[in-house]
This record gives sequence, C-alpha cells and structure tokens, in this order.
Amino acid sequence: MRIGELSERTGTPRRLLRYYEEQGLLAADRAPNGYRDYPEGCVDRVLQIRGLLASGLPTRIIKQILPCINDPRAIHVSDPTPETIATLEDERRRMTDRIECLLRSRDAISNYLEAVRRAQRPTAAR
Repeated sequence: MRIGELSERTGTPRRLLRYYEEQGLLAADRAPNGYRDYPEGCVDRVLQIRGLLASGLPTRIIKQILPCINDPRAIHVSDPTPETIATLEDERRRMTDRIECLLRSRDAISNYLEAVRRAQRPTAAR
C-alpha cells in the first residue's frame, strides 16, 4: 500500500511515517516510480510504534524491541540481552514516575475543582 493509505488506516500523518522510516522503525519497498510500498503488516507495526511512543518509550528503545515483538499488541522478547532488560527496567521506572506525577496533578486539580464548587454553592438560609 502507498503512504497515503497507510496514513489513513493508522491515523498517522505521512510526515510521521517518513520519520519512522528514517529512524529504522518502519520499512517500505520502493516502486519503480520511487513511491513507497508498504506491506499489509505495516498497519499493525505503525499502531505498535504509536502505542509505544504514547507510553513514553523513546524511538531508540522502540527500535531495539520491535524485532522482538511477535504479537502486534504485546512485547515478547526472546533471548533478551542484559542491556535490553536493564533498558526496559529503566524505562518502566521512568513511566512509573510519570504516572505518579500525573496522578498527583490530577488529584490537585480535582481538589481545586471541589473547593471552587463548594465556594460557589449558595449558602442555605439560616
């Protein structure tokens, strides 16, 4: 499929698809006219890449683990190196820290909204 179709099917801008290719995350054949020609499996691959990026993994780590992903929805690393394990553990710690920060921020906003709503309620007649 051409880049436009892959873009439409995955909701990914063409510019990002080109970037994924530059980073070695995605591969396309070239037609005689120079157009990119992506195999059908690239739809799941792009969705994997987007999910991993959304979870906070940088492209350098995604590039390491993509060859080890057997299921489009999960990571199954066969024969992981100690470096890969350490890298994934570090990333998991960073994700946990980000999640905790987001939860604190969400709770602070919720507390603020509750206080504002209480202050805006009309007081009962006494």
